[in-house]
Amino acid sequence: MSGESVEGTLSKLSPASTVVCTGEKTVYIEFEDGDKRDPQNYPVLKKWAITLIACYFTGMTAAYSSSFSISTPSLRRELDCTDLQAALGLGLYAFGFGVVPLFTSSFSEEVGRRPVYIFSSIMFALTQVMVALAPNMNAVIAGRLLGGIFGSTGASLVGGTIADIWKPQQRGLPMSLFAFTSMLALGMGSIIGGIVESSLGWRWVVWIHIMFSAVFIMLVLLMSETRSSIILIQIARSQRQRTGSNIYKAKAEINKESLWSLIKTAVTRPLYFLLTEPLVQSFSVWCGFIWGVVYCLLEAITPMFQSVYGFNVRQCGYVYVTSCIGAVIGALANLYQDKLYRKHFPQKKQEARLYVVCVAALFLPIGMFIFAWTASPKIHWIVPIIGLTVFTSGVMVIFQVTFLYLADCYNTYASSAQAGQSLFRNSMAFVFPLFTQQMFGTLTYTWALTLFGILSVVMAPTPFVLFFYGSRIRARSIASRAILAAEAATQPSELSSDLSSSSPSCPGLDKV
Repeated sequence: MSGESVEGTLSKLSPASTVVCTGEKTVYIEFEDGDKRDPQNYPVLKKWAITLIACYFTGMTAAYSSSFSISTPSLRRELDCTDLQAALGLGLYAFGFGVVPLFTSSFSEEVGRRPVYIFSSIMFALTQVMVALAPNMNAVIAGRLLGGIFGSTGASLVGGTIADIWKPQQRGLPMSLFAFTSMLALGMGSIIGGIVESSLGWRWVVWIHIMFSAVFIMLVLLMSETRSSIILIQIARSQRQRTGSNIYKAKAEINKESLWSLIKTAVTRPLYFLLTEPLVQSFSVWCGFIWGVVYCLLEAITPMFQSVYGFNVRQCGYVYVTSCIGAVIGALANLYQDKLYRKHFPQKKQEARLYVVCVAALFLPIGMFIFAWTASPKIHWIVPIIGLTVFTSGVMVIFQVTFLYLADCYNTYASSAQAGQSLFRNSMAFVFPLFTQQMFGTLTYTWALTLFGILSVVMAPTPFVLFFYGSRIRARSIASRAILAAEAATQPSELSSDLSSSSPSCPGLDKV
């Protein structure tokens, strides 16, 4: 095709279209500066609407996790299930969140974010219907596992959605809202679940979740696509159909990898980071222990407060307000951490993320020891609740800082590093509840919680070691050296977990 004919074709395109001619055969479709179809140029109100819808899904899946544990008393009575079966219903849901995104995260690269949100939310709602109508405990366990599978598929996209529409310097508040929603919903699920369970039973707890899921499905149908490469493919496809010419291409269509290749990389790379990267390993072990303890508490708080203080299910649900308060305190602490990060980044680099998390590491054992040694009929119930609040505040800070610190350290490979950490963390959330009742029965609540406090003390040096020696550890990291080499070779674009890079020295790092 001649240059004149290319120009003639370009002159027929609408002013909003942006194309780049790279020769006689191919015209690449790209966004120009200020193009309103570029997700990062969406109006601010639209960005916040998308962010809130995505966080709604995160909160919905988190609440569904905790509401199950508070509603197990009536479930046990109706279905005559064992403690192990109830623990499986809780733990398998978390296990799905750790494993399944390794296989499904690549689908958004193939079809976009919006279709994955729609499909996963519909299937998530159907798994809830399965649980609500379950005739026996085996059906409940299967429904919970499927709920974790489909819930994680959509929830795993939230961080990527925020990265799609917000520039790196704008992501602090949206990411804080993302983390805040998770912890807040974890508490609200138990509070509302306790109220409903005590009046209507466990099935109505699930039906109320189905109502919230239906609202989300209606909202997500109105949501715009946020993945820029998919939007450019759609524009290029529209131009080909309109002109009858195949010269119009999006760069994402050139040398496009197969879905199988994307899935293979998405599975192997997080495992590579988990098995070889000290930063990922240290945060995985620490956060895995913390998340396992959180799930133990989800299963243990109700029987503990019933036996020690004579609470009913509704009152036990109110105990989980500690998670809500902890989420608020943690969110405020993280906003202060952002100020420290901007102030000290020139000197400390990535480790400037770790100031507040070092304090939070001390909150965990302090809160756990208060909870362990004050949960007694002789001491008012508000005191152990204060201990729980201190603990959950630390949890909130640690999880958000972990996400941001790994993103800073691994740049274009951030999603893989975080996926490896998430795999281990949610695997611990599956394992810990399996021995919760036996451990508390053998050691008593006081000494079992004391054991958790001691282990928290043992792991508390983790952020301090990384604060002082993190840069040296990264200097010895194969992945970090590969990232630095790639950045030196080419000017990096904005931070996104979906960018591609190559590193022949790192197995599994040569593909997206």
